[in-house]
Amino acid sequence: MTVLAQLEKLKWQYEANQKMMAKLDDEIKEIESFLAVADRTTDALETLSQSLFEEVLGVLESKLTIAIQEVLGQPIKFKSKPDFKRGAAAVTFSIDREGNEEDVLRGQGGSVQNVLSVGLRMFALATLDEDHHRRFLVLDEQDCWLRPELVPSLVNIVHRAAKELEFQVLMISHHDIGLFDRYADKIYRLKPTQSTVEALVVNGVANEVDSE
Repeated sequence: MTVLAQLEKLKWQYEANQKMMAKLDDEIKEIESFLAVADRTTDALETLSQSLFEEVLGVLESKLTIAIQEVLGQPIKFKSKPDFKRGAAAVTFSIDREGNEEDVLRGQGGSVQNVLSVGLRMFALATLDEDHHRRFLVLDEQDCWLRPELVPSLVNIVHRAAKELEFQVLMISHHDIGLFDRYADKIYRLKPTQSTVEALVVNGVANEVDSE
């Protein structure tokens, strides 16, 4: 091969390489442009998600504050403090009593927890897909820390919320059934039989069960 032929071949390879480099450069610029938009989009979505999350918490605060005040008859406010870290959200709950922060789990000897637990469970259930989750809620002694005179107020709130959200709610309680007469749709009183009482006593579960 002559020198001129070799030069022509090298020239052709050089031009081909230049075209390939230009193409790669364009692809890199396109990818960089996409990544820049993706980053902005991700940031925008995260900001929107946080904003929507805080908006939901605001509604939750308002509704549960009304519930607490209605049941307990005290100027207590429900507070939630969101925290966003590494793409995940966490929430700290508390109650505010005239500017003083109190622990949700200790407020009013547990009665605040009774009311909040009902509200949060209903809220969680309302967000589930109805095609896969039936709107049926069981509240087992959810009034355990409430004074008897406050129980009807809680039952009233549960009754109204269940109607509005189209829930079926079963409340189990050891309080007098007369406290439920005004708001409950149906009341069932369970009485242990003598054989049940004997079985409980034998197993040491209870020795003061009403044998009625």
